[in-house]
Amino acid sequence: MKPFLARPFLRCVCAAVGALSLHAADVPDLIVHHGKIVTVDNEFSIQQAMALRGGKILALGSDADILKTRTGETRVIDLGGKTVLPGLMDSHAHPVGASMTEFEHPIPDFEKVQDVLDYVKARAQVQPEGSWIILEQVFITRLREQRFPTRAELDQAAPKHPVFYRTGPDALLNSLALSRSGIDRNFKVTDGGSGFAEMDPKTGEPTGILRNATRYVKLEPVDAVPSQEDRLKRLRELFDDYNSVGFTGIIDRDASASGVSLYTALRDRGDLHLHIGISYGVNSIGPIEEVQKRIRAVAAHPLFKDKEGQVRIIGTKTYLDGGMLTGSAYMRQPWGLSKIYSITDPNYRGVLFIPQDRLVTMVRTAVENGLQFTAHSVGDGAVHALLDAYETVSHDMPIRQTRPCVTHANFQSREAIDQAARIGAVMDLQPAWLYMDTRTLTAQFGNDRLRWFQPLHSLFAAGVIVGGGSDHMQKIGSLRANNPYNPFLAMWTAITRRAKWYEGQIHPEEALTREEAIRFYTRNNAYLFFNENNVGSLEPGKRGDFIVLDRDILTCPENEIRDIQVLATYFDGKQIYARP
Repeated sequence: MKPFLARPFLRCVCAAVGALSLHAADVPDLIVHHGKIVTVDNEFSIQQAMALRGGKILALGSDADILKTRTGETRVIDLGGKTVLPGLMDSHAHPVGASMTEFEHPIPDFEKVQDVLDYVKARAQVQPEGSWIILEQVFITRLREQRFPTRAELDQAAPKHPVFYRTGPDALLNSLALSRSGIDRNFKVTDGGSGFAEMDPKTGEPTGILRNATRYVKLEPVDAVPSQEDRLKRLRELFDDYNSVGFTGIIDRDASASGVSLYTALRDRGDLHLHIGISYGVNSIGPIEEVQKRIRAVAAHPLFKDKEGQVRIIGTKTYLDGGMLTGSAYMRQPWGLSKIYSITDPNYRGVLFIPQDRLVTMVRTAVENGLQFTAHSVGDGAVHALLDAYETVSHDMPIRQTRPCVTHANFQSREAIDQAARIGAVMDLQPAWLYMDTRTLTAQFGNDRLRWFQPLHSLFAAGVIVGGGSDHMQKIGSLRANNPYNPFLAMWTAITRRAKWYEGQIHPEEALTREEAIRFYTRNNAYLFFNENNVGSLEPGKRGDFIVLDRDILTCPENEIRDIQVLATYFDGKQIYARP
């Protein structure tokens, strides 16, 4: 790959200048200069130039001081005044599944219920009769009508195919899918977990909507099974796209054994240009002794013991409640009756998946083994339950050093923020949810109840370390993904508190400054990753992960932040992406 701005600005210096007295280990093999290098160090200092050797940073400073250290072997890149940031990180992604979303066929964008029905009908015309039609993560709150299709509508679109329309922990099934899965008016959850099938209050028959009970759906494979090489190729394609928007690190927030094997295979081939932190998925259902055994097995994995590896396990992930886009997040107050979410019970608060005593046992087992524990916790009821579990365990053993995490943490409270700060809990939040879903959330809860929705400013002010992520689940493409993973759109959202299809700002008092937004995707995520000694800021001794931007994120017009393009991405001092 050609170096960034190679022809006009790259030059090899043929004579040693001011560096003859340096030890060989201190002689740079790369210097970038004439830039605005945003170090994100403790002082958030700005430098002109940076010297690197062997993929690590030697020094930063003025052009004159750094250029004195060059030798005849040093590559020197003139940045032309461009802004440089540390390599960005995403605190919450699901790359293995996302990369395979369109392996068999493209999936269109969905803006209306009719778009969903048209897709189901089109699949019914090309798939064998009786085969499953599966559509996942097309959230009803992001459809113009803000509702599920009805069971009858799915029946009409595909009368001879079972249809499974899953949105997070919830789903809608047509009549044939219900029949195939044995879900009728007498259905009950019997495995010790939570969840239920909604019943029509007039007929007593299933509406087709399942709340945290998709494990009972008897799906059968439809598409060809991809080979290991297929999976590696698609994953590499996605990771290349991550690099193109500035990512040099991610955390997989629900990895499986097969996913881990893909990461290590790419690493061993030399095809992995990301640092990957892994929250290993642990199922909370079953005898508690078996759940504890699963947690301990994660701690015994070699990738957890390797604290400096490019691919490393940092902890475990489980699911504590449902989703805010499907009406099953666990709230402290009732959701309220809702046509959008098909809620008919005035006392309904969502679904909490794990009883508190079991949750405390799981947290304690993780902490005993040095693992970061995190749980999908969307509603304020779930956030409080998880923080209470952390506080309970903290009375018996030190928990702060394991950096206990709250994942999503969309709905919070003043008390939750103070509690998190007190016990040393960290959080990973996704501005994409604010950008994509404020319209629906405001319609459901009203502005006042959203006062503590993604309270980023309050979290930063309280000293809670919170990292920015995307929850990327589907499609390759930073803006076409169902949860867009473009970090500059996310930073713009965090700075402006503006959203799609929504006029005005949602609680602008919780907006971040530009500096804070940059920390959100760099230094803070490095801390969540247990990797702050290596990445997250540009300082001597750290890895040479940095990106070059097409405009100055600190001074450009606010509305241009979302349009920033990455001109070049460097990983361990090597250029891995150049914008065409």
